[in-house]
Amino acid sequence: QMKIVESGGGLVQPGGSLSLSCATSGFTFSTSAWGWFRQTPGKEREFLAAIRANGRDTNYADSVKGRFAISRNDGKETIYLQMNSLKSEDTGVYYCGMGESLMVASTTPRHWGQGTQVTVSS
Repeated sequence: QMKIVESGGGLVQPGGSLSLSCATSGFTFSTSAWGWFRQTPGKEREFLAAIRANGRDTNYADSVKGRFAISRNDGKETIYLQMNSLKSEDTGVYYCGMGESLMVASTTPRHWGQGTQVTVSS
C-alpha cells in the first residue's frame, strides 16, 4: 500500500527556520522523483521544490530559491524540505508528491500526502 506522510509543520516566527519530512512507503522510492508543494485557502497548489531520483538534480520555484532546500534519504525512503528565512507568505499547507520524473514531480505528482500546516507569524 502506497503511503505518504508529511510532518514537521508548526508555528514559526518570520526569519526562522523549519524542517519538513515526507515519509513514504509502498513506492519504488529510489527511482522516483519527489516534489514539495504549498497550498493556501482559495489558491491552487503551488510548486516549491523537486528532486530527481539521482538525488543531485533539483528544481526550485523562484519564490523559495536560496531559502529552501530539498533532499532525500533513499535508505529511509524520506524526502526533506529545509526552510530558512521564512516569511509570512510561506504560510500554508505543505504537501509532498511523487512523480516518475523531475518534470512530473514539479508539475503534476501522481500521489500526494495529507499535508502539514506551516504558519509563519509573530
